[in-house]
Amino acid sequence: MPRSRCLPLLLLAATIALAACGSHPATAQKDESKRYSMQGEVKALDPAAKTATIAHGQIGDWMGPMTMEYSVKPDTEFQKLRVGDKIEATVVVNDLKYYVTDVKVTPK
Repeated sequence: MPRSRCLPLLLLAATIALAACGSHPATAQKDESKRYSMQGEVKALDPAAKTATIAHGQIGDWMGPMTMEYSVKPDTEFQKLRVGDKIEATVVVNDLKYYVTDVKVTPK
């Protein structure tokens, strides 16, 4: 094959190789969130801040039993909650940020 025909093919191959490098999983941002099961009781709700104060038991290896305030995401999960509800949920933790999701109100 003449050199004049090889050059465009080499450029095309190089372009494809570089494009593939840009989508490599190692360069993608990793989600380092941890997820833990939680069981607890809703003690207070703040609709403006979309937070719930929850008295809970041990949360995996992340936190011991206590009562504290959690953001609840998304809004549809927050809407499920009433003061006094016993719940099962998931706590998502990413470094110093955390929130509650996947809320299930357990029967009384």
